[in-house]
Amino acid sequence: MALQYCTTVAHKRFSVADTLTSGQCFRWTEHDGRLCGTAFGRYVEIGQRGDQLTFYGADESDYEKIWRRYLDMDRDYDGISRLVVGMEPRLTDSASYAAGVHILMQEPWEALCSFIISQNNNIPRIRGIIARLCLQYGEPAANAEAAREKADGHAFPTPQALAAVPEETFRLLGCGYRAAYLAEVSKTAASGGIDFDYIKKAPIDEARKRLLSLKGVGPKVAECALLYGFGRLECFPVDVWIRRALETEFSGGTALLKCQYAGVAQQYIFEYIRRHPDRFKKK
Repeated sequence: MALQYCTTVAHKRFSVADTLTSGQCFRWTEHDGRLCGTAFGRYVEIGQRGDQLTFYGADESDYEKIWRRYLDMDRDYDGISRLVVGMEPRLTDSASYAAGVHILMQEPWEALCSFIISQNNNIPRIRGIIARLCLQYGEPAANAEAAREKADGHAFPTPQALAAVPEETFRLLGCGYRAAYLAEVSKTAASGGIDFDYIKKAPIDEARKRLLSLKGVGPKVAECALLYGFGRLECFPVDVWIRRALETEFSGGTALLKCQYAGVAQQYIFEYIRRHPDRFKKK
């Protein structure tokens, strides 16, 4: 079924493809030059030609209420790039290469679960697990009848929906040892044991402490959830790629870790290093 309406907006130096495939989320698929997926309960297909972005299946109200914030369209990324490069000139190439990437403002619950699932995992498997969870336990999204793939047309399951899922079922869906973590965090969230609004606003050390108290949430998962789900741009997740960069090209670059936009700098490095791994080999 074709999507019946669309909204077109202009935005310079933004790449929807680079942003949605940059490891921040795991639910977008590419079909015929469009990025297709669901966030905040709505399915959309996004196409881009130059500076023009077209949101198929989204009217102007949908764009203003959901997609404008989700894609962080109002933040001055040019200014952030100049700031972080000024603090760390070695970031010049990375910031230029990934200039079109924004930090997604995702639903906190989805981001938390996604990065619990991501532990010691690869992107195809993460995507598969999340797709199965959404298909079996997520509500149909608005515009779901037009979804290119069935899982694309489902919202991420609520804490209440996942709290009712036995741990063994999570294992059967491919979660492995992460099944225990997902089962427990779902029950905690469903019972009101995670104050998502507080974590968004709390001092960053307290926000980290709250997430680290959850079973299965270590430093990397907490930093990823805070950055990509709670809008805490001061967070700096360290995975194997970023650790390699800090040990080679950015050795001694601790100034970035204290920056209010550390997460943006991290994303620039991540995008660059995974495309240019030879530059970051230890000598």
